[in-house]
Amino acid sequence: MTIDRAKALGAPPAVQEITWTTRDVLLYHLSLGAGADAATGPELGLTYERGLTVLPTFAMVAGTGISSGTHPDPSFELPGIEIDLRRILHAGQELRIHRPLPAAGTATLSSHVAEVWDKGKAAVIVRESTATGPDDEPLWTSRTQIWARGAGGFGGEPGPRPEWNAPGRAPDTVLDTPTSPQQALLYRLNGDLNPLHADPQFAKAAGFDRPVLHGLASYGLVAKALVRGLLDGDASRLTDLSVRFAGVLFPGETVRTSVWREDDRLLLAATCPERDDAPVLTHATARITA
Repeated sequence: MTIDRAKALGAPPAVQEITWTTRDVLLYHLSLGAGADAATGPELGLTYERGLTVLPTFAMVAGTGISSGTHPDPSFELPGIEIDLRRILHAGQELRIHRPLPAAGTATLSSHVAEVWDKGKAAVIVRESTATGPDDEPLWTSRTQIWARGAGGFGGEPGPRPEWNAPGRAPDTVLDTPTSPQQALLYRLNGDLNPLHADPQFAKAAGFDRPVLHGLASYGLVAKALVRGLLDGDASRLTDLSVRFAGVLFPGETVRTSVWREDDRLLLAATCPERDDAPVLTHATARITA
C-alpha cells in the first residue's frame, strides 16, 4: 500500500454521466421501508409515482439502480493511491443538497480526492463528488471518507478532529425505525451487490454472525426518519446530513435516532436498542430549512 498525497490531490477529476428513473427512486424508498408501517399508511409521497418526492440521500445511489444504463466507478484505484480494497472501510459520509432532486433525470458527476490524512496505522481518503444537472447548476455535493488500514505512515497531517459533542441534556426527540429481515436484500438492488449483505458464509468469513445492513442504508433510514418524524414528510427541508459509521446494524434490528435541536442544525446519534444502544452512526449532524 502506497500513497502519494501530492499526486492524489493534483489529479484531474473523474467525470461521468449518470441517469436515473422513477423506478430507481421508488425502489430506493421501498428498500428503506417506505410504506411498510401500517400506522403511517402507504406513504404515497415516497411510494407512488404521482407526486413522488425524493429523499435527499437517494443521491448516494443515483446512477447505480436497476433502470440505469450507467454506473459511477466505485473503486478507489486513484492516481497516487495504491491500497488493498479488502482493507478499506466506509468511515463517514457527508451530503449537501443544493436543490430538490428530480424523480428522474441525468447529471454530470465529477469526483476527485479532496484530502488524504495520515492516521499512523491507517489513512483517511476523502473523495468529493459534485453532481451537476443539464442546466449546469449543482444538484448535490458529497464527501465520502474511506478508512484504509495499513496505508498510513506516509508523513502527512493527521487531519482535524471532529467537532461534535452531545448536549448535556436528554434528546429533544427520539425516533425508532424498525428494519425487516430482508432489508439488506432489498437495499442491495440499489447497486451495492457486496455479498457481505446477502451471503451468510461470506459474512462469517468477514467476522460477522450473519449478513449486515449497508452503512448507507442506515444513513438513509435516519434521513427518512427525520423527514417523517420532524419535517412533516417534506424531504426538501433536509439539506445536509453528515455522519460517521460507528457500528453495524443487522437486518431486523431497530435504528434509534436521538435528536438535539440547535436552530436549523440537528445533532444526531443512531444506536441499536436491541444491543444495549450499540452505536451505529456517531458525530452526526443535519441541517434543515423552515
